[in-house]
Amino acid sequence: MSYKIISKFIKDISFEIPSAQAYVMLEKEIPNYSLNFDIKSNPYKNNIIEVNTILKIVPNQDVKHKILTEITCTSLVSIEESFKDKKEIEKIVLIKIPTEVYPTLYETFVFLFQQAGIKNIQIHKNVDFEKMYNERKK
Repeated sequence: MSYKIISKFIKDISFEIPSAQAYVMLEKEIPNYSLNFDIKSNPYKNNIIEVNTILKIVPNQDVKHKILTEITCTSLVSIEESFKDKKEIEKIVLIKIPTEVYPTLYETFVFLFQQAGIKNIQIHKNVDFEKMYNERKK
């Protein structure tokens, strides 16, 4: 199965620290956030798929002063014209593309926190999208 990322770009960034209290408490409360991914795709045109890989951190109920961070990286992906295997296309969209674009998401995410003055943000540098895909299938 052949595919190629024609282009990728940051489609959307939301980074909100709504108050000084949220900022001061962030390093203490960051362990109460989880890293979440959402992957959406839409046909674009002529065997090209738009794949949106969304990275966000989500607070649990223990977080009193919440921040909002979400980044969407969009990839335009060309799929081999003769290819019709939906299962394989699903794996490209949900595993291969996110694996390729995650380093950009990671670097952008860490950069935003550093620019906000938060140096000790712990985000997984490596993410196993295949494992996430397989766990979702169970």
